[in-house]
Amino acid sequence: MSYAYLFKYIIIGDTGVGKSCLLLQFTDKRFQPVHDLTIGVEFGARMITIDNKPIKLQIWDTAGQESFRSITRSYYRGAAGALLVYDITRRETFNHLASWLEDARQHANANMTIMLIGNKCDLAHRRAVSTEEGEQFAKEHGLIFMEASAKTAQNVEEAFIKTAGTIYKKIQDGVFDVSNESYGIKVGYGGIPGPSGGRDGPSAAGGSCCS
Repeated sequence: MSYAYLFKYIIIGDTGVGKSCLLLQFTDKRFQPVHDLTIGVEFGARMITIDNKPIKLQIWDTAGQESFRSITRSYYRGAAGALLVYDITRRETFNHLASWLEDARQHANANMTIMLIGNKCDLAHRRAVSTEEGEQFAKEHGLIFMEASAKTAQNVEEAFIKTAGTIYKKIQDGVFDVSNESYGIKVGYGGIPGPSGGRDGPSAAGGSCCS
């Protein structure tokens, strides 16, 4: 299916926070509780509609382990959006956000849109990080914030689409030179706007989950 724009995303954060689960829930609408760790980088894609325009999201899901950080860094270049994920039940994954953010700011373009996601909000009874703390961190660093659950699909759709909406608005406002693909945006051939949230087939690579 043709698209008006293609946006490249990268999903970053500690190992085990549910990055691959979020991707799988968004592209395939399913949750896979048993999973292998992501090795290097995996890939998924899906069509969405914003402002009646078909937009293709090309999403790179990265490994959270320290040993893969150098591979992950090479994917920041040319990403229009990033989902920075932590696990609300594991305080250390929240504490490491500053380090991930520093990496992103250093290696990505300055106008990359970053969505902070507190994942696993279905496990509120095991919560170790309050919603307010997530909101405060996002506010301090100029990020969009949402709590989500890859398991129940709560806010998963919204997180990816809201990020795309912000990128789209930046294009409308002239923030991006869309002819320069290093911004992670590719101009397509338009195409007929599909129904909102339409997708282009099962395109998540591999079957692994929560990296």
